[in-house]
Amino acid sequence: MSDLIIAACDGAAKKNPGPAGWGWVVADAAGTPQRWEAGALGVATNNVAELTALAELLESTDASVPLEVRMDSKYAMQAVTTWIKNWKRNGWLTASKKPVANRELVIRIDELLTGREVTFKHVAAHQVDGDLLNAIADIAASDAAESQQPAGTAHGNAAIPEPRADRVTAAPAARKSAAPRKSATGASGKAPVIKAKFAGRCSCGKPYAQGEKITKLASGGWGHVECAGA
Repeated sequence: MSDLIIAACDGAAKKNPGPAGWGWVVADAAGTPQRWEAGALGVATNNVAELTALAELLESTDASVPLEVRMDSKYAMQAVTTWIKNWKRNGWLTASKKPVANRELVIRIDELLTGREVTFKHVAAHQVDGDLLNAIADIAASDAAESQQPAGTAHGNAAIPEPRADRVTAAPAARKSAAPRKSATGASGKAPVIKAKFAGRCSCGKPYAQGEKITKLASGGWGHVECAGA
């Protein structure tokens, strides 16, 4: 038996609130995805989706094996690891004396965490070169929110969901500084060239493959190097 389970979970709401879904993916100790699951929530908020994804992940993993959970929701992580201590002390009231939102879900997760060795790791969402497991959980949750249908290994969907380029909204470099925006070019005057983390589609209409060299286009998206000047 592996001495560590690595997993990621994510929630999605197409509006907030709106059609929502949750998703998780479990990998082995080497980080290789093994199984996944996603489910629908009807109309719900993004925070409900995030908390539900975590609860579903905890219920679907062996409590006797250490677990690393990767999430892009600081709210969900802090709710069940930090804020919950004061909420319990204050009779499930916030610092402003208001009832704690999503209390039932937070309690459910707290019970599932009791007696388990669980480590939480925050990862940035929707990055060009971001965490693969988070990207898988993201697309699983997003698809479930749209289809409102369950999916995953237990439902006969053996293939692990493939992250899509259209789910990438920002590159890490865009968050490094609060300096005035500049064009996406280097000292040579040319846009940086990277290897695509995920398969996608260029603005020319043709796709590019995972690992293929792409660059930032004048339109603001990513695409073929030869389309940079188009």
